[in-house]
Amino acid sequence: MSESGSSSVSSEASAGEPAGDPGSSLPQLEALISHLVAAKRSLSSINHVWRANEIVTSARSALEESVVVSARTGFLRRGLNNQLRLLYNVRSEVEEVSLRGRSEFAGVLKGLDTADARLRKTLDLLRETIVHASFRPDGEEPRSLHDFVDERGVEELHTALKSSIDRTNGAQAELDSSNYAFDDELQSIKQALGSYREATKLASSRTSTSSSSSASNSSLPSLSSMPSMLHALEMHAQEMANLLESLVRHFDLCVTAVKHTEGGGAAAQSITGDMPAAVAVSGRGVPNIEEGINANLNAPLDPLSESDYQEMVNVLIKDAAEAEDVVMEIQDRIGEMESVLENVLSQRDMLLSVHNATTGVFKHLSSLATARLPSYIAQAHNFTRVWNEEHDRINAGLADLSDLNSLYDGFLEAYDGLILEVARRRHVRQRVEKVLRDTKHKLDQLYEEDVNARETFRVEQGDYLPSDIWPGIGREPMRIEFRRISGGTLKGAAQGQAEDVPTAEPEPQAPDHVDEGEVIPELHKSLVQQALNRLKARSREATQDVTGEAT
Repeated sequence: MSESGSSSVSSEASAGEPAGDPGSSLPQLEALISHLVAAKRSLSSINHVWRANEIVTSARSALEESVVVSARTGFLRRGLNNQLRLLYNVRSEVEEVSLRGRSEFAGVLKGLDTADARLRKTLDLLRETIVHASFRPDGEEPRSLHDFVDERGVEELHTALKSSIDRTNGAQAELDSSNYAFDDELQSIKQALGSYREATKLASSRTSTSSSSSASNSSLPSLSSMPSMLHALEMHAQEMANLLESLVRHFDLCVTAVKHTEGGGAAAQSITGDMPAAVAVSGRGVPNIEEGINANLNAPLDPLSESDYQEMVNVLIKDAAEAEDVVMEIQDRIGEMESVLENVLSQRDMLLSVHNATTGVFKHLSSLATARLPSYIAQAHNFTRVWNEEHDRINAGLADLSDLNSLYDGFLEAYDGLILEVARRRHVRQRVEKVLRDTKHKLDQLYEEDVNARETFRVEQGDYLPSDIWPGIGREPMRIEFRRISGGTLKGAAQGQAEDVPTAEPEPQAPDHVDEGEVIPELHKSLVQQALNRLKARSREATQDVTGEAT
């Protein structure tokens, strides 16, 4: 029913006189009476309007209570969040100490295993490498390179490393035990947080707020929607009062129309005689409806013209068609208000539930913080101290393992180098012998040529030259022979300076004489080739290691 339609009814009913044809007044009166009865029935919506005022009052009270509870819960929750955050940060730090120490320890152990495996492999190679018999005195039992190594240093190093590893493992076990106890404490706190968590999750779901699996992160019901809901309730109540007022105006119009219709005065009095004594509904800007109804019921009739009367009836009929829609709208609005009130009260109850659950958590946190938390932190510090001490010792032992491996590996490489050096010296000796043979052959040729030339000169010119003109004219040419001299000691290979190698003297000696001062072993080519292959393989491995470290 439109506001303008109702206004027109009120304005049109203010002047004119009763009109109507007696022959047609009865059917019209019956219709008007039916409209009056329906209009009276529609005024029962006053109960919904009363309920609307009650809902607004209840919602306003719930909002005020929610604001207070929310403020208290927010204060407690911030403290709870801070304590839980601090607690979990401590647990995370302690766990980080354990994980970092465990990771570093595992890395160091891996490095130790690698270095130890490399050292053992090198020692095994020393055991497998038999010194060639030509390097050793005759009759000596076969010996490996490992026979020249003292492993006591390796055993002592292993003992020291095992002690450091055992101490670190012990500190790690104590820290793990402490962390397990810490986790048990956290689990008990989680159990204590159960009601808080469920309350906050339920409240969050009912207020369309994202819920979290962690109690400290669960969202409280939002108060931001409650003022808007209260405003909506007030608007609904205001609009329902306005709609009820339009129904009252329609009822007044029906009363006026019936009373202006011939024979309708008594019917109007009969129908309106049992109206409630108080039909007062007021809101912000809503007039007192009781005064309007009673005034219209008791007001004297003003005369209406036929046209005014007919226009009033037309407006009444038009409004009567809308009256049922107005009643339905009032019912819909009261239903919506009941739903909104239920939501408001639900949010208030959720806030109360969260508040009650929050206050029970601090006892567990206080007990943990004052009694056992310091020992958990102290255990982490103790592990850090032990690990730092043993880490330095293990790193030093790792460096010693690497040095020993380098020493023994250098021993292997030096032995292969010795084989190549012997082969090189053998080759040089062979080259020297070849040079000696070639030189002796050339010197012998020159000697024969010189002897022949001198003899030819003597035969051809000797008879003409006096014998005393040059004493050497009849001598044979000189002869050159080689003398082998044993080598001294290389510089740096002995305490004193090696003596200078004496120069060759022209003393007769067989050119093929073999010096017995230096005996160069004669090694099989396969042995030399194997040593060369091993050296090349080590060189490739060293290059790959350098490349890998650079990468």
